[in-house]
Amino acid sequence: MLRELKPAFLMLVAFTVLTGLVYPFLVTGLSQLLFPRQANGSLIERDGKPLGSALIGQPFSSPKYFWSRPSATSPYPYNAAASSGSNQGPTNPALTDAVAARIKALRDADPDNKAAVPVDLVTASGSGLDPHISPAAAEYQVNRVAKAREIDSSKVRALIAQYTKGRQLGFLGEPTVNVLELNLALDAGK
Repeated sequence: MLRELKPAFLMLVAFTVLTGLVYPFLVTGLSQLLFPRQANGSLIERDGKPLGSALIGQPFSSPKYFWSRPSATSPYPYNAAASSGSNQGPTNPALTDAVAARIKALRDADPDNKAAVPVDLVTASGSGLDPHISPAAAEYQVNRVAKAREIDSSKVRALIAQYTKGRQLGFLGEPTVNVLELNLALDAGK
């Protein structure tokens, strides 16, 4: 019996060292070497201080900021430890009520805006953490942000154009605007 246990125990130790130590250190080292920004969370920094991640949305509620896509995470919005969607289907009354309340909040914040509200401003993404909005969602908010900051709307539109990222590889996905990067650019007066 000892003859069978000894190789099994040696294999357990060998694979524990290989998969529990060697492989994680190798992957971590390679990622730090080849993709240091991504490996460290794609942090957005100002003056050496991290302000957030380019990959995780943040809540903004002041009229002078662009508002992010709603988050369905709990117990608080944009909780990266609880990434999830709301799992509410289109016939769920709770979703209908939430969307109606979000539309009302957008209309109340900018009563002069009669344009259709882009869907990404009133529905959460599948992860509940999406840091991006569509260019249409950014355009919808231009007048409110420009009025709150007392700047010309053309300057705000120029920033949106500057921070709009096209499709990946030219054909995958849709153009997006990173809300945190755009709001930081507004604060910096760029």
